[in-house]
Amino acid sequence: MNLWHVLAGVLILSGSTFALTAAIGIVRFPDTLTRMHAATKPQVIGLVLVLAGTAIQFHGRGNIWALALVGLFTLLTAPVIAHLLGRTAYREQQDRDGLLRVNELRDDNAD
Repeated sequence: MNLWHVLAGVLILSGSTFALTAAIGIVRFPDTLTRMHAATKPQVIGLVLVLAGTAIQFHGRGNIWALALVGLFTLLTAPVIAHLLGRTAYREQQDRDGLLRVNELRDDNAD
């Protein structure tokens, strides 16, 4: 057993653990704004760790660039999707005023 195989296994298992915690958070959290956190941060970190472990396993083959592109695309699109989802969830949950401490999206004319 090679040291690189052990490192790849550790990265893949830790990335899978992050993805599992993200899935549990999506199911357990009560509203959209808190689910959004679980859907983006641990899921993206978990995917990057799994991709890094897979890249170590595929060392010397041409598939590493495809894995790098998948990781880069995920890192670029996940914050944008989370931002748009958060704004949409905010607009849909107008009746829950106590949800946020600082409400920067509130209409100033509403007072």
